[in-house]
Amino acid sequence: MTDTMPSRAERGRRPLLNLLMSGRTHGKRSPVTCMYKCDNACFHPAPNTSDNGYFRDIAGAALSRRAVLAGGAAAAAAVVIGQAVGGGSTAQAATTAQVLGRGNGAAFGFTPIAPVPADVDAVTVPEGFVWTPIIRWGDPLFDAADAFDPNAQTAAKQERQFGYNNDYLDIIAEPNGKRAVLAANNEYVNAGIMFPPAASEEERLEQLRISKAAHGFSIVELERRHRGEPWNYLVGAPKNRRITADTDMVFDGPAAGSDLLKTVEHPDGMTVNGTFANCAGGTTPWGTIVSGEENFNGYFRANSTPENDRYGLSEGDSRYGWDAVDPRFDARQAGYENEPNRFGWIVEIDPENPDEAPVKHTALGRMKHEGANIHVGPSRHVAAYMGDDERFDYLYKFVSTNAMKPGKGWKARAHNKTLLSEGSLYVAKFEGDSPVSEITGTGALPSDGLFDGTGEWLPLMVDGESAVEGFTTEEVLVHTRLAADAVGATKMDRCEDVEPNPHTGRVYVACTNNSARGVDGNEGATEANPRNTNRDGHVIEITEAGGDVRSTTFGWSIVILAGDPATNPRTYFAGFPADKVSPISCPDNLAFDSAGNLWISTDGQPSSIGYNDGLFLVPLEGAERGHVQQFLAVPRDAETCGPVIHDRDGSVFVAVQHPGEDGTWGAQNSLFPDYVAEGSLDGGAWGGPRPSVIQVTRA
Repeated sequence: MTDTMPSRAERGRRPLLNLLMSGRTHGKRSPVTCMYKCDNACFHPAPNTSDNGYFRDIAGAALSRRAVLAGGAAAAAAVVIGQAVGGGSTAQAATTAQVLGRGNGAAFGFTPIAPVPADVDAVTVPEGFVWTPIIRWGDPLFDAADAFDPNAQTAAKQERQFGYNNDYLDIIAEPNGKRAVLAANNEYVNAGIMFPPAASEEERLEQLRISKAAHGFSIVELERRHRGEPWNYLVGAPKNRRITADTDMVFDGPAAGSDLLKTVEHPDGMTVNGTFANCAGGTTPWGTIVSGEENFNGYFRANSTPENDRYGLSEGDSRYGWDAVDPRFDARQAGYENEPNRFGWIVEIDPENPDEAPVKHTALGRMKHEGANIHVGPSRHVAAYMGDDERFDYLYKFVSTNAMKPGKGWKARAHNKTLLSEGSLYVAKFEGDSPVSEITGTGALPSDGLFDGTGEWLPLMVDGESAVEGFTTEEVLVHTRLAADAVGATKMDRCEDVEPNPHTGRVYVACTNNSARGVDGNEGATEANPRNTNRDGHVIEITEAGGDVRSTTFGWSIVILAGDPATNPRTYFAGFPADKVSPISCPDNLAFDSAGNLWISTDGQPSSIGYNDGLFLVPLEGAERGHVQQFLAVPRDAETCGPVIHDRDGSVFVAVQHPGEDGTWGAQNSLFPDYVAEGSLDGGAWGGPRPSVIQVTRA
């Protein structure tokens, strides 16, 4: 593995291009994504060096066993839309998947598609469905005069256009089904395929400013004539909004105003500029968006301290070099030392009020937030479930002090928008119920036939007061990882999306992978992370004691131990026959349909099992429980993000992130979604990759 990096002089000439990254990174992703998205996290030792114990062999309550039941096959016929590399896929016979189960949603039948080879540059959907883009990187939000031209981008234009690399997504429709609001995170940028090589120093600096403007969040209004039809976005609609790395925001909660949040530009510690590295998120029951700031560490240069080191901050060159255009990104400078502390939060945004400042909720703690998802308990207290997306980091829960008020009136909504400001913060500790000797690291099931056990929510803060010895409340919230280390939380295999099932209240945790488990002296397999060198990931189901979000104990069980059963004999699908499921790897985002079925989007299949990433349906009840069935695949090099399932409407939506990430400006690797001649620009269509939100509807 080479450790050679471009010189500062070379970075000055071409700072945003893909320079000598091959060999610098490893893991499930392309070196490009490793660099730009997570600052080569897998290249460095995991920041969690605590000696917390892993799952112990104790007796505990386990979830009820479910019988192994046979089901139908999942081979598939597929329709490939777009320009396929090497031709289209071959149609195969298949059974039809049905969205059935709890709830009153009508059946949403489809024929599962076959897995799509990783070199295919196309969106693949089931027979009888079509896909269309709703909005693409660079599409104007406020004025058609801001039309996209990749050869003439400016930061001012980008601030008025749809951002880059959309991740979290929701389509919030009005009751009549004819108007909606689309909300999407813009997580990061792939600079080497966005811009031509800079011809001057000023052009280089402007590209940096454009990349800042392409981060953040995009909100845009949609319309259509009838339910079930594709949506169109509206230029200049009153709710349209761009939130960037420079947008004014406020802190609230117990740490707001803390000395740990004060800088020379914001000496009160109550305000902050911008959000970036926004990964997943959720829509609250009161209609706001909560967005997670994830891999913020790579945007800064910072001095080495125990606190900074625990979050992966370093003194070396930052990921994008924004300190060349904004001094706050060099936190080594006097007055800016706390700037990194102002990122890594859950941000709440009200799509109905475009003039209202987004709020960073300190009560939910600071970490590499994948996102947050809300569930309302029987007492009407709300819980926010959150994953810290780092190898060997933790799973968290926040519970509100106050109860949610019913109704949609302005008084109820104003009250409910304060629920994430006061409450208690917990971190999870899991225990397995099988003998340690039966957890072999291969993924082989223990003698009781399940990976399962019990767990405890360890308090970090209770009703605004620290519950961790030696930590003030402010320290618990700003240095949450260190507080969680201190109480002995369970280290996990990268908890990404954490979604409560709105029908059952059970909580599902996507553990995407951890190739470092059991390697180079790292801790080995445990019952809830049962494979060493875990490249495929798994999904955990949690049941709160008494069905109460305020409970401090829970039961858990692994639902899916992912992988391709054709090549990996140690997969598990809740007892469903492994030879009858679609292969799946690296679960990332989760969603539910109106019938309570789980949908999983993936990030990393090209390198783990050799197929394009996709979206998968998984029933959770009855004989079909665990029957993974692939609904779509995204194009070459892309990740499937932000699934939204409107099955009653016959529609599915995903955010297609980093298509063609391994290309260059002069040799693009994808032409998604416009599929016109490479480099051409005609009528808004461009011959290069544009991260986009797409909709899949019946043909």
